[in-house]
Amino acid sequence: MARNRTDARARLEGGTRGGLWGPVLVNLGLGVPAVVPLYLAWWLLTEYMPMDCKSTEDLAKPDLTNCNYTTLDHASIVMLLLAATGVLMLALVVVIDVIFPIESGRRLAAWAGAAVLIPVPFALCLALA
Repeated sequence: MARNRTDARARLEGGTRGGLWGPVLVNLGLGVPAVVPLYLAWWLLTEYMPMDCKSTEDLAKPDLTNCNYTTLDHASIVMLLLAATGVLMLALVVVIDVIFPIESGRRLAAWAGAAVLIPVPFALCLALA
C-alpha cells in the first residue's frame, strides 16, 4: 500500500519519465506557431524559385514568360521574415526538445523523436486550403 502511495506521489510530481503523450502534444503545439516560417518557406519554393527573373532588370527581357513583379517585390521581405521566424522556431525547438529534457531527466529520444510532428499542423492547413 505504501508503494502505491509513493508511485502516485511521484506521478503527481512528474517523477515518471516515460510516456509519449507529453512530447507529442508539446511538439504538435509547437507546430502551430511553426506554421508561419513553414508557410514562408513554402511560398519561396512554390512562387519565387520557379520564376525566370531574379531582379527588376529581368522584367524588361522579352523572352521571359514566368516573371511576376509582385512576387519579385515581396521576395526580400519574405526572406527576411523567414530568417527571423525560422531562427526563433529553431531556438524554441532546441530549448524544448533538447535542453528541457536533458535538465529535467526526461527521455531525450522521446522528445527528439516527437519533433517530427512539428510540421503536422502546417500540412493539415495546407491540405484543407
